[in-house]
Amino acid sequence: MSGKSDQKSDRFRVVGGARLSGQVSVAGAKNSALKLMAVSLLAPGKTTITNLPKIADVDFMAELLNRLGCKVDIDHEKNLAIIDVPQTPAARADYDLVRKLRASINVLGPLLTRVGRAEVALPGGDAIGSRGLDFHIQGLTDMGAQIHSEHGYIIATAKKLTGCKIELPFPSVGATENLMTAAVLATGTTVIENAAREPDVVDIGEFLISMGAKISGLGTTTIEIVGVSELKPTTHATLPDRIVAGTWAFAATMTLGDIQIINGRTDHLEMPLEKLVDAGAIITKEKTGFHIKMDRRPSSFDVATLPYPGFPTDLQPMAISLNAIANGTALITENVFEGRFMFVNELLRLGAKVQVDGHHAAVTGIEKLSSAPVVATDIRAGAALVLAGLVSDGVTLIEDGYHIDRGYPDFASELQKLGADVTRG
Repeated sequence: MSGKSDQKSDRFRVVGGARLSGQVSVAGAKNSALKLMAVSLLAPGKTTITNLPKIADVDFMAELLNRLGCKVDIDHEKNLAIIDVPQTPAARADYDLVRKLRASINVLGPLLTRVGRAEVALPGGDAIGSRGLDFHIQGLTDMGAQIHSEHGYIIATAKKLTGCKIELPFPSVGATENLMTAAVLATGTTVIENAAREPDVVDIGEFLISMGAKISGLGTTTIEIVGVSELKPTTHATLPDRIVAGTWAFAATMTLGDIQIINGRTDHLEMPLEKLVDAGAIITKEKTGFHIKMDRRPSSFDVATLPYPGFPTDLQPMAISLNAIANGTALITENVFEGRFMFVNELLRLGAKVQVDGHHAAVTGIEKLSSAPVVATDIRAGAALVLAGLVSDGVTLIEDGYHIDRGYPDFASELQKLGADVTRG
């Protein structure tokens, strides 16, 4: 599992026209798994994380933790990692790894509160717009940290963090997670107002509680953390990936498909599934997940992305791809990441009718897209282009497929099982 490559295998070859049918199983959430791995730094000893997705970013995070002094043993067959954390981890997260995944910023809070120092390179990740660290830095500063940047690194020090009240200007997932993980070993009580409510944040909170942390209010806008003197290693299962489950739901709707999504949680996808019902999909909740069926051309629907429980920005590209072949015109409004519309230029190459104006995109559906070579600019854009290829005539080639690999385990083979003609190379 590696990053960018010039190999032909980095390309997805998609033949249009398939109706997806069958069963697919959703693995652990990328946005949770990587951060759980980082949070394991809070307790010396062996922590086990199960239900890990088979994605390249898991290996990147393992290498980052190894460099911090941990011993990470990943079993991709059993989908688990055993992370042996030393009494005193190293404090420097190097740029060559941090640039590959944004989740590496999640070592900032644990290192600062555990060893009193963290040097973290300014992170990279997807090219989807500005994701500043101001909220992280301000909150940690309020707790008593001294923070500055030099030579491309954030350098944070603190003898002992002290709990306080922090009000986030925006319900930032990353800031909520970093502040929560810093507060668990701080002196006193920390209250985070306007906290993120995403299932991934709740998953990390429950992981911390199983380590011995005292946290209340998970899933609400106010999270309270009472600092404890130490945490202990634990075993924790990563929650299922709601964005992957949502992607399969969009795939079924776009291809007039019939898919049973095992481990898909409807309670984590209420807004997107509501939109797909508006489009004409029939969705049935089941004990093991949910079932989605579509038997007519989708109707268009408007979308405005918002923090959870609103429509997730990570499914916005799929909403544009679906509306590109829907009956009618839709307005898509992006309120989270201003760079999300970068992939529209690639969709236009497939004949889509999309007009972008600031953070709005007007999409007028046509019956079928036209195949062409395109480039994946980030994880979700890449997946959305694969879905667009499925409803195009002919063969669509998606370059830079390594982006897709970072968020979708075995995407091509999973699509093949559902009846699609999708190959690598």
